[in-house]
Amino acid sequence: MTTHSDVEQARLTYALRLGDNALVLGQRLIELVAHHPELEEELANANISLDFIGQARLFYSCAGELEGRGRTEDDFAFLRDDGEFQNLLLLELPNGHFGDTIVRQVLFDSFYVLQLEALVSCTDAGIAEIAARAIKEVRYHLRHVSQWLIRLGDGTDESHARVSQSLLDLWRYTGEMFSGDLVDDCLRDACNGPDLARIQEQWHDNVSALLKEATLDMPEDGWMISGGRQGVHTEHMGFLIAQLQHEQRACPGASW
Repeated sequence: MTTHSDVEQARLTYALRLGDNALVLGQRLIELVAHHPELEEELANANISLDFIGQARLFYSCAGELEGRGRTEDDFAFLRDDGEFQNLLLLELPNGHFGDTIVRQVLFDSFYVLQLEALVSCTDAGIAEIAARAIKEVRYHLRHVSQWLIRLGDGTDESHARVSQSLLDLWRYTGEMFSGDLVDDCLRDACNGPDLARIQEQWHDNVSALLKEATLDMPEDGWMISGGRQGVHTEHMGFLIAQLQHEQRACPGASW
């Protein structure tokens, strides 16, 4: 039997997971400043990164209100250890080459758009309001990276081969997006949250159509890597968090 306390905890955990996804991906993208192939792409990447960091701030503020213990967005971002973060493993992986970045973004944004669309109808007013704001940004992100995927996949022999390998390397991390747990079940049943099985089906169809346009083969589903949402991360997460939190850790209590 689901209690009121269970629902409140699920709402808090879900908001934190959304914030963690956005913050970690935003941090990875901002690392790419001055590393993109075109000036216009530099600007686009910086803006996309800032969009994600802005979304993280909103979700963390929402989590702070739900928790009711006085913690702020800075506390959640800068004063937690890597094992306390619950982001998807896909988002913490090193950037790799440009094709890796584009494929990661396509795979995640294709999911995130569907997740946000479902959350707009969530009965948790705070999460639903943030989702309604964020969906406009993420739809643009997805259009942007989809165009790049088509350009790379249907480009030269080298770009096609490299982005094909990126797809194979990252595909094993996509299953975690749909492996729901008690938090997802509680939010779905008590707050009209996302139905991950339905989202997975639509995600598969959308990604399949995009890959076909990019002349890329969809990898076969096999063993999937997971653990991020339970705080079990790759070896890369500790380095990412150390860089992200350096200033706050070096100057505790500083006001930004």
